[in-house]
Amino acid sequence: MTATNAFVFQKATFQFLRDLGKNNRKSWMDENRERYQACLVQPLRHLLEELAPTLLGLNQDFDVCGRSGPNFSRINRDIRFAKDKTPYKTQMYLKFQLPSPGDREMGQLYVGISKDAVTVGFRIYSGAKRKESALARIAEPRVIASPNWVAQQKRRLARKYESYWYTTEKGEWTKHETWPTDPAAWKKIQAWIVRKKMSPAAALRSTICKDVIKIFRDLYPLLKFTGIPD
Repeated sequence: MTATNAFVFQKATFQFLRDLGKNNRKSWMDENRERYQACLVQPLRHLLEELAPTLLGLNQDFDVCGRSGPNFSRINRDIRFAKDKTPYKTQMYLKFQLPSPGDREMGQLYVGISKDAVTVGFRIYSGAKRKESALARIAEPRVIASPNWVAQQKRRLARKYESYWYTTEKGEWTKHETWPTDPAAWKKIQAWIVRKKMSPAAALRSTICKDVIKIFRDLYPLLKFTGIPD
């Protein structure tokens, strides 16, 4: 297989997620387990195989093991503290990050698929312990030391990618649909996402692997600056 002309997703992939949204219960999933594997899990595994050489070329320490957790998000929801008690998520993620000391939150390159879109991008979250995250330990001091860095990335990327970030205000997450160019804001940032959103039609093209690779190469400098120690 080659990354430039490999079909990955099918119309059935998006139809499965739409059907799951309408039938979000264990009995339905049990009856459609083979369909879940064929329409969602196997395409994402195919995509991982296609992307792995490029990721390792960017940084040989990227985790490409193919396990749930490091590379694949889980379809099962943790409903213990959720108002919505449906047992399954209607989106799934393929994600790549470097090993994190002490399981600290690190930045990621990712592909996310839902019933009506595929998103490809970079994201970094603070997690439950912000002081121990890469966002606080690496990104914040680097941005403060290089206050023009985010503005430079905005000039380089803003025409092709959307940027948004989160802070917490009175205990609630607040979304800012901009580029976080003010270094002072980085003392409060809880997450930063830069991404491109694709329609299902775009994701069904034979160029999807090539498109994802291009995006990962564009956005890897964000991951390197905010999440990889010297």
